[in-house]
Amino acid sequence: MRRLWWLAALLPVLAQAQTTDKALQRIRERKSVTIAYRTDAAPFSFEDGGQPAGYSVDLCKRVVTSLEQQLKVQPLAIKWVPANVQTRLDLVRKGQVDMECGTTTATLSRMGEVDFSNPIWVDATGLLVRKTSGARNLGGLAGKSIGVVGGTPNAQALEDALKKSMVNAKVVPAKTYDEAIALLEGGKVEALAAGRVMLLGMGSKLKDGSQYELLDDDIGYVPYAIMLPLGATGLRQAVNRALSQIYGSDAIGDVFRGTFGAAKPPLVLVIMYKLNTYPE
Repeated sequence: MRRLWWLAALLPVLAQAQTTDKALQRIRERKSVTIAYRTDAAPFSFEDGGQPAGYSVDLCKRVVTSLEQQLKVQPLAIKWVPANVQTRLDLVRKGQVDMECGTTTATLSRMGEVDFSNPIWVDATGLLVRKTSGARNLGGLAGKSIGVVGGTPNAQALEDALKKSMVNAKVVPAKTYDEAIALLEGGKVEALAAGRVMLLGMGSKLKDGSQYELLDDDIGYVPYAIMLPLGATGLRQAVNRALSQIYGSDAIGDVFRGTFGAAKPPLVLVIMYKLNTYPE
């Protein structure tokens, strides 16, 4: 009986391998990939004319093209599933989608429920403030209210920054970014915390963007990644191989320019692309 100890130790590995095989096998057999996308996370993932659009969406389309080549299944159809900040995790965790392409930050706590690809974007949590607030930094928001989407890494970054800086400000949680914008425009908060690029993307939703400004403060680090089912190591490897191919070619320039026009990627993003380009 003691000689069978190795079998007991091997069973979790075998189960993991089966999980890995099933994730890719489903995609191969269906000849389609089901992708959740954010409808409210411009410029990364949103709807344009009723169709998914944005940096993360375009990047995931390139990933699917690579999966076609890796799995030798052409074409792979994409089934898009709309999601928001409340539903995105459950869609992946419950196996209702194969991946999620949006602005989900890879965190250690979330890694207990889902897997993540290598990073697709790096950003910092920033603060958009009403100009009449007079705030020039986080300290200037003492005694005022700051809106943030609850349960997000941005919310945690805001709480940590307030404690570290010993700034007494009221944090007002919102369920969605649209709700957070409504809080800001309705005068219920003086500032809004979110990813810096996300805040810039919100400019088109503001009725009068000239009333607001983005502070220089960076109060948190947010690495966005493609969310994948927990244990789907084969799928994760295939997605990371795709990202490596994209980052190591002109394709990433096309994806970036498709969303941000002639602007050049910031140095930190260029470094991220290089660090996640691997040899075969």
